[in-house]
Amino acid sequence: MSNYYDEKLNSQMLFQVYETAIPRISQYLNAEIDYVRSFLTGTESVIELGAGYGRIVRSLAPDCASILGIDISANSVALGKEYLKDFPNADMLQMDVHHLTLTQRFDVVLVLQNAISAIRMTDETIRSAFDLVKPGGKIFFSTYSANFWEERLDWFREQADKKLLGELDMEQTKDGVIICKDGFRATTSTPEDYEHIGKMLGCPYEIKEVDGSSLFLVIDKV
Repeated sequence: MSNYYDEKLNSQMLFQVYETAIPRISQYLNAEIDYVRSFLTGTESVIELGAGYGRIVRSLAPDCASILGIDISANSVALGKEYLKDFPNADMLQMDVHHLTLTQRFDVVLVLQNAISAIRMTDETIRSAFDLVKPGGKIFFSTYSANFWEERLDWFREQADKKLLGELDMEQTKDGVIICKDGFRATTSTPEDYEHIGKMLGCPYEIKEVDGSSLFLVIDKV
């Protein structure tokens, strides 16, 4: 399957995804950002992979020294640059996360909002993302908590009603996997998946549920 976010769900459409009318989804999105913010002191260099139009980048820009968003979609990056124009310490860059060519290293690397699924990250891609972290820095992964399944379904139904996604295929949608009739497929990472990543990268890590909605994996690079 080609990249759905590059071809179909980009730019203004992606912006509409987060213009939700569901209060519990807004709470989830804010809690995810607030959890990362709680680790920042204002001095860090930060990069977000799969940053879309820069929603999280803009939210965290006041809390760090610099922040860069990477996304595969040229349209989303162009929108992001406009969206971030009032934040001189924030920028967007078009790049395929599976083929990272950055030489800079960062204090904090973010792979949030279930980006492991959206980017279709392999073990090799995860290792490349971890290579971006400076010694002493952190990488954050987040996915949906299993306790958030019904709320997640409500959000995807809202997106389908807006014609941002195809109609949900409820016969196939189950066990943490959402499948739409237009071919869109969204998985989640389990605690076991996170254990695999933590052990693979070989550094201290913590798995933590936040707000009853997100499951975080935070790895400290030593």
